[in-house]
Amino acid sequence: MKKNTTLHSQSHPQSSCASPCNNPCTPKTTQRPIKELSSKAVITLSQLKKEPDWMLQIRLAALDLFHSLAMPLWGPSLKELNFDHLTYYLPAQAPEQNTWDNVPQKLQETFEDLGIRKAERDFLGGLGAQYESEMIYHNLKKELAAQGVLFLSPDQAIQKHPDLVQKYFASVVSTSDNKFAALNTALWSGGTFIYVPPKVQVTIPLQTYFRIDTQGMGQFERTLIIADTDSLVTYIEGCTAPTHQAQSLHTAVVEIVACKGSRVRYYTIQNWSKNVYNLVTKRAAAYENAVVEWIDGNFGSNVTMKYPGVILKEPGAKADILSVAMAGTNGQIQDSGGRIIHQAPHTTSKIISKSISCNGGRTSYRGALVIEKNANGCKSFIQCDNLILDSQSRADAYPYLKINNDDVEVGHEATVSRISDEQLFYIQSRGIDAQTARTFVINGFIEPFIKELPMEFAVEMNRLIALEMENHAS
Repeated sequence: MKKNTTLHSQSHPQSSCASPCNNPCTPKTTQRPIKELSSKAVITLSQLKKEPDWMLQIRLAALDLFHSLAMPLWGPSLKELNFDHLTYYLPAQAPEQNTWDNVPQKLQETFEDLGIRKAERDFLGGLGAQYESEMIYHNLKKELAAQGVLFLSPDQAIQKHPDLVQKYFASVVSTSDNKFAALNTALWSGGTFIYVPPKVQVTIPLQTYFRIDTQGMGQFERTLIIADTDSLVTYIEGCTAPTHQAQSLHTAVVEIVACKGSRVRYYTIQNWSKNVYNLVTKRAAAYENAVVEWIDGNFGSNVTMKYPGVILKEPGAKADILSVAMAGTNGQIQDSGGRIIHQAPHTTSKIISKSISCNGGRTSYRGALVIEKNANGCKSFIQCDNLILDSQSRADAYPYLKINNDDVEVGHEATVSRISDEQLFYIQSRGIDAQTARTFVINGFIEPFIKELPMEFAVEMNRLIALEMENHAS
């Protein structure tokens, strides 16, 4: 791995066009919604954002790949997803702000009602808020900024730190990784850019919250996190959308670079409405003695396909993926899990996946473990547990293990179970009603996940579970 340069050597503010453009910027671009997948649309979006030519060329190449790559031939059916009926970009109602006072009142109220502003006041080190296609707010506590921490939208990062963005953009998730990663790369807008300098410890979580309100909307944020040598950062991602009849699409790409000795903890709690296709690609690269922890919760959406991955690139690197999914609506599919690639010797990994199916919902664990032939002395453990609450629901497991080295320790176990009458009888004999008794059993089932969450998010998770159980009872 190339040694990262320090932040200060890359902090060169950039003019609107950082390098010569093959397509000169239009003086004033009309800000209209983008509803087509064309090179003209990509050029318009790039000009609107006043991007350097290298980013425009990445976008155009990605669009070509999107059109050439096939839809996934595995996993949930996506035949109902219609790319012709989506809005791919909605202009911002106002420029991005670093104080809520300057955010339009309606948006202030939306994020206040969601509890996001209260979370910022109570326990966050920084907050970003995205509404539809653009970030409307980004702010970082002064004490973290004074240590050289960057917490920006990618648009701002490209303008202020172009060398840093160009070095790492698409370095962990290649444009050709899959059709939806290509789509994101072509039309990405919004998201978060984080850089933590060497030896800086960001112990207070940073959070970005994504909101879709418009039906038929496509949201394509891009997240890039760089934890430099011996640094630490905790990041929380949340998302919601109201229910509409028309389908919406959320296609994000998250890239994490965990440099030597760093530690990155990434929380995701998604609760999209049941009309959203949540098709994302999230991956980290972990270098010598780095630790990446992925705590991933999936409750909403119509279809989710999400498999956080970690590539263990140098000796001593470690990855922990803890995933929980709940499919509580007839026809809902939560296809999730984790992927680990051991490329270096003496690396360790663990995947623990918990899923709950009820009301005709379906969960699938889809995990992959690859140990390459030079990765001797590796250790990995995978545990997949499924809880089915009724006869209309379904749970599947599709583990994939490719072990190319004999000098490794690998464990894998999987269970499928139902809530037994004996369990419910025992709890109800203490004067507890049947619905609460079921909730108690479920909370115990996913306890390994809940205990890893900050208190405020553990409370939110318990509330989501209680709501699903109310639906199951009805």
